[in-house]
Amino acid sequence: MSTSGQTDTSGQAGASHVMVVDDERVVCQSCKRILESEGHRVTCFLDPREALQKLTDEEPDVALVDLKMPGLDGIEFLRQARQLRPALEVVIVTGFAEVSTAVRAMKLGAFDYVQKPFTPDQLLVVVAKALEHRELCSEKVRLQDELGQRYHFDNIIGSSPRMQEVYRLIERVAPTDSTVLIRGESGTGKELIAKAIHFNSPRRSERFLAVDCGALSETVLESEMFGHVKGAFTGAVASRKGFFEVANGGTLFLDEIGNVSANVQARLLRVLQEREFKPVGASEPMKTDIRLIAATNRDLEKMVQDGEFREELYYRLNIFPIELPPLRERRDDIPQLALHFLERCRERTGGRVTAIDPDALELLARYDWPGNVRQLENVVQRAMLLASGDTVRAQDVPPEVRHGSPRPQVEVPRTWDELRDLKKRLREESVEEVERQFVVDALARCGGNATRAAEAVGMLRPNFQALMKKHDVRRDDA
Repeated sequence: MSTSGQTDTSGQAGASHVMVVDDERVVCQSCKRILESEGHRVTCFLDPREALQKLTDEEPDVALVDLKMPGLDGIEFLRQARQLRPALEVVIVTGFAEVSTAVRAMKLGAFDYVQKPFTPDQLLVVVAKALEHRELCSEKVRLQDELGQRYHFDNIIGSSPRMQEVYRLIERVAPTDSTVLIRGESGTGKELIAKAIHFNSPRRSERFLAVDCGALSETVLESEMFGHVKGAFTGAVASRKGFFEVANGGTLFLDEIGNVSANVQARLLRVLQEREFKPVGASEPMKTDIRLIAATNRDLEKMVQDGEFREELYYRLNIFPIELPPLRERRDDIPQLALHFLERCRERTGGRVTAIDPDALELLARYDWPGNVRQLENVVQRAMLLASGDTVRAQDVPPEVRHGSPRPQVEVPRTWDELRDLKKRLREESVEEVERQFVVDALARCGGNATRAAEAVGMLRPNFQALMKKHDVRRDDA
């Protein structure tokens, strides 16, 4: 122990750093010996003020802090240390008579406490738990940053004028708390836009909860959305938090809002008006602080006229509308989107396909895409399975996409022999097309395993492999 009251033991690079703050030299030495035996790097301080000063230059992973110290007790040290280093995990060291104060310290942000006299195992366990908690918190921050980057509106694919307008609207509304209504056909990417709004908003560090209103029955949706108390209905053996409680402080995304029943519409309107809701079976309402983003592929104005959707709710939702164009109305974005999906699929699966040739891109750009962006992504993945080399070619594009584009002109035969030959050739081409797709789909369903694929379609393995060889389909294509 140095005269300054500090000792710094440098362990291996990357070892966890534990700060021990205690005015008793014997406690510092004991903690140092126990923790160093497990490979931790330990810095000890007899003076808590000196330890705080050190925190301006360094950030240890965990601080073991005595509750009772002259001049500056553990509670005040905790308060100042958390201001300097919010991620620091503080463990309070306390005597038997001070447990209640240690519990109060935990309410103020301490991770845990250890009671004197403690065994080496007790000390090591509490430090290990604190390090694990710090790692989990760091991972959460990393994931939030990653999500924020992934859903930044600059990373939404598309440079067409229609999408530029969407970006402008996201940029305007994201920093606010305004309710947003996203409209567009199925598959246009409404949830992606909702996430971009959330992760560019002040609520980005809180929960983003997406709910598909069209996938749940009225009874289930009501219970899931508002929660219920124990005994509210048959089978409610325990209380359950609803979406408005779970997403409190964050963003709730209600997809397919046009599918909710009149009863749920009425309750949802009350939430938007009063910022409170009542769980099923509860006697008292609960407050909620959520940002609501809704989406629909239906004509809500017509539904209002037909009495199928509450007019007041419509106006509450339609404060800031964003219209997503269908893919057929922004064809210039299709090649860029296709290449993006190719790269994303390749990174995820480790596939060998790295490019799409111009003829294939032209076919994709000319198709009308009734399923929009979602369908395009599925088709690109399917074409990658069909590709025999490192490039997706026109013949790898699924038949429905090729046939949805203008067919190449076939020269009209002039003799009966020419007509017979043409019919034979067209039949063979059609059969080969279906046959190859049959093999690829079977492999895709079975994760590329030829044996399982053969069993699934009712073929002998050698016969199935012969088809694979005939059409140059490889197992790793799936």
